[in-house]
Amino acid sequence: MCLLMKAIILAGGFGKRLKPLTDSIPKPLISILDKPIIYWQIQWLLNYKIKDFIICAGYMKDNIINYLGDGSNLNINIEYSIEDIPLGTSGALKNCENLLDDENEILVLNGDILTNINPINLTKEINNCILCSMAVVPLQSPFGIVNFTKNSIVTGFKEKPLISDYWINGGVYSLSKKLFQHLPKPGSLENDVFPKLANNKHLKAVTYDNKLWKSIDSHKDIEEANLKFVDFVKKF
Repeated sequence: MCLLMKAIILAGGFGKRLKPLTDSIPKPLISILDKPIIYWQIQWLLNYKIKDFIICAGYMKDNIINYLGDGSNLNINIEYSIEDIPLGTSGALKNCENLLDDENEILVLNGDILTNINPINLTKEINNCILCSMAVVPLQSPFGIVNFTKNSIVTGFKEKPLISDYWINGGVYSLSKKLFQHLPKPGSLENDVFPKLANNKHLKAVTYDNKLWKSIDSHKDIEEANLKFVDFVKKF
């Protein structure tokens, strides 16, 4: 498989919910199984022959640049788009537009997710009408559930099940370059861009069931990711 496209990693956030860890390191450098989140993201995308990256960095940007450099140590090419002030997810993307060449589709991912989904499925959905395709994954209950009969007799328990009737934004997208003319700077993809795309039928959901996916938003997420991704990282 050969895919010539750029991947943009949104890595500029403050990671406030992960303090005090993020007082000294940016969120993408938080260690999961002895390597930073952003390292595993790159390894995942390398598996799909994606080797050209743009890192949108802001908070503690020097730490990220010092860790990754130009990417040659990981056999990739890295360019950086720097936010001197917070621009939001939409603004961060708009800020790196000058680093894009003739790509018709661009892969974008949040700098705090770990997954093994196939990103190529997203790029297949981009056309003249669909300007963005979004990976969606089943909602995982934050709690264990209790199963019982109509007579209220408990029959068992299930720990934090996936609730497949509901789907959540997986933080991985494929964008048409045409979308960049509609990106506010500053602004938010989630609040300012995606609702408008949905209203105009320019946004498509691509479902991924029975895949590994984890957003690292809390200290508990770090603990769970260290258990959940053991087998996934063995191949890298």
